[in-house]
Order: sequence, then structure tokens, then C-alpha cells
Amino acid sequence: MIKEIILAVIIVLGTLLIMLAAVGILRFPDLYTRMHAASKSASLGIGFILLAGIIYFWSFTFTLKTLAVILFIFLTIPIASHMIGKVAYLRKVELYEGTCIDEMKAK
Repeated sequence: MIKEIILAVIIVLGTLLIMLAAVGILRFPDLYTRMHAASKSASLGIGFILLAGIIYFWSFTFTLKTLAVILFIFLTIPIASHMIGKVAYLRKVELYEGTCIDEMKAK
């Protein structure tokens, strides 16, 4: 009974984070802030849902494989997001007009 409640909380939390990423993609004004919302929230949401899978199935091989997937997601999504943002900046994709600081301008 306790296990099911914990699983439900983790899955709902992961789903809410993924939904938050989707709302951020729809609501934020420019590519850079949309990309931030998509990469941070979605990767954490996927991590929570995969963690719930580990708790539910609780076998050594499944846990090992799922932890490898979580590690892969946490390593690749932020790096890919950073590289896409850097290329977009170099290709002169416009910043939101309300942006206060442009740290890349000096470079």
C-alpha cells in the first residue's frame, strides 16, 4: 500500500514537470527561454518517471539499465540544449526584447 502511494506521488510529480515543460514551450517568448524550460523540466520529469519504474519492478538488471538511461538523459539533454542555444546565438536568432543581460555579446 505504501509502495503504491509513493509510486503515485513520484509519477504525478514527473508528469507535472513534463507538463510544466510543455507549458513553458508554449508560453515563453523566445527560443532560449523555451529551450531552458524544455530541457530542465522535461529531463527531471523523465527521471522521476523512470525512478518510479525502478521502484515498481525492483530487479537488478532493470535498475541498472534504467539508471544508465537516467544518466544518459541527464548528460545529453543539457549539453544538447546548450549547444543548440549557442548555435542559435551565433546564427543571430533574436533575443526577447525584455532581455536585460547579454553575456555572450562581449564574446
